[in-house]
This record gives sequence, C-alpha cells and structure tokens, in this order.
Amino acid sequence: INAEYMGTVFNRIIELLSHTMSAANKDAGNKVTFKIILASDKKLPYRVVSVPEKAPFSAVVQFAAKEFNVKYETSAIITNDGIGVSVNQSAGNVFLKHGSELRLIPRDRVGCL
Repeated sequence: INAEYMGTVFNRIIELLSHTMSAANKDAGNKVTFKIILASDKKLPYRVVSVPEKAPFSAVVQFAAKEFNVKYETSAIITNDGIGVSVNQSAGNVFLKHGSELRLIPRDRVGCL
C-alpha cells in the first residue's frame, strides 16, 4: 500500500464523517432518555423521561420532581454511585457523563433512615 493510496482513503473517510456529522446536526430530533428513581421511597418508584439533547437538565429535574410531588428547590440528582450531578448543563451532556439511570433525592431526606 503506497502513501498516495492511503491519502485517498483517508480523505474519503474524512468526507464520509463530515457528511454524517452534518446530517446528524440537521436532525433536531436527537433525544436522550433518563430513568429517574425516587431514592427516598423504599419502593423505588421511577419515571422515564425523554428530552431533546439540548434541553437544560434543570428542566428535566423540575419535571421529575413535579412527577414525584417533591420540591425541586430542595432536591438533588445523583448517580447510582452516589456522585452528584450539576443541573447547570444540557441533558445530552449529563447523559454522556453519567448515563441514563439517575436518582432524585429530596434534600430534607438526605441522611434519614
């Protein structure tokens, strides 16, 4: 395999990737799905929420808190590993960093048995 052939193959790959990325960016319907579990309830009820990738994660948390009848202002989101999740980012970013399964904890219940 010579260098000229490899250059042609490389350029073709870049062209295909560029085309794929531009097609993906045109599709505004990209969504992420979260399974949000109410950690303060022993029955561990959950809600499945699908939102656009670019939606603010704070809106996802507000919706989930409303569904569970808990106060958004006094709630926290954590991963199954106990890592806190900041609401000041997009839903797509949270999905990529932490996955789809999250836990909602009303802060007045933190530390309670």
